[in-house]
Amino acid sequence: MAQKEGFWDKDRSITKEIKVSARDRIVVKTDDLPTGTTELIYRITLLDENQQMAGGLSSILKAIPDPTGISQGSAGAVFLMSKISGDDKCKYAIFTNNDAATEYQKSGKTIDACLVQDTPLSKDAKRLSIDKSTCLKNNSGTLWFGFESTNWILKQKIILEIVPWVDSKLNRGWTIENRKFIINQCKTSALARKMTNSDDFCICLEEKIQKDFRFDEFQKLLTIEQAKIYKDFGNACYGETTVSKTVYADLRSAATTAVKKSNYALAIKNYSTIINDNQGGALDYANLGYCYLITKQYGKALKYLKEGEQKDNTELFVKLNLAHAYLLNDNYSAAKSIYKEYQTQNLTDSMSWTQKVKDDFALFQKLGLPSGDFDRVLKLFK
Repeated sequence: MAQKEGFWDKDRSITKEIKVSARDRIVVKTDDLPTGTTELIYRITLLDENQQMAGGLSSILKAIPDPTGISQGSAGAVFLMSKISGDDKCKYAIFTNNDAATEYQKSGKTIDACLVQDTPLSKDAKRLSIDKSTCLKNNSGTLWFGFESTNWILKQKIILEIVPWVDSKLNRGWTIENRKFIINQCKTSALARKMTNSDDFCICLEEKIQKDFRFDEFQKLLTIEQAKIYKDFGNACYGETTVSKTVYADLRSAATTAVKKSNYALAIKNYSTIINDNQGGALDYANLGYCYLITKQYGKALKYLKEGEQKDNTELFVKLNLAHAYLLNDNYSAAKSIYKEYQTQNLTDSMSWTQKVKDDFALFQKLGLPSGDFDRVLKLFK
């Protein structure tokens, strides 16, 4: 257990004594392999009736810190062999599902086996790796060993020993499929739906859950408990600087696109989200106020533009839209003073205050906004 990458799970090693009748075939189902098993060592030894094993496989493996040591030359294989064996021999095959194993027992077919040993042996030992053997790839966690006796007269006694190597990280149950499950659940959450791209947010949430829970522990929680964990960890990820900045940048980008497409309802929704989350700057207030003006919600426009003015009293887009709001709320006097005060300034390096007023008035007239005082304002600039 002290190994960082993993450990030989001697507590869940498997030892089975099998007796096979002469010229018979038998199938033995192993116990479930531990979660996170990426390698295993197995040893098969045939014994005469009164022989006993000289040393258990799990005790031998105490001297081997990791599975890579097993494959370094023939010495490892010899080391794993039983110190004694009988004269009998057998063939064997390994299967990953019950149907294939049952067919083998009936007919001897090994076409669906993940490993076949056709040469009769009195003893054998091998290492199976998830990287190199189909016996462990996409496996349900159980193996079936099929043995065929080559003794035509007497019974055989076969000792099957299996010791799994458990990867410390995978042992927590966080397989690729399980991590994808959490991420997909996250993407349906209300927080994730605020984002144009929620990948970083959902990976952050998945990592926090993975750190605090084994997957099987998380699955056993009540639905309401899982929902609270999603919410708490989601809020933590949402508050992290990098994720938060991405979220609100996405909302602003989506709102800008919506305005260009005249989808002001969506733009209002996105800007409102930014402001309600206390992440709004003066420009967000200016843009929200502008959308309210376009949709003839003059009172709301005036409210948010005044709040934007408190955020930054020097932001001219707030000032301009505030002047529009006063004008459309029948307060020509308040609007006039703002139009006059900034008429000689530029909103950007290439956009003058006066030209922007003219452009806005042209759009307002096109959309049917009250235009009775537009000419009076334009005369102020002459």
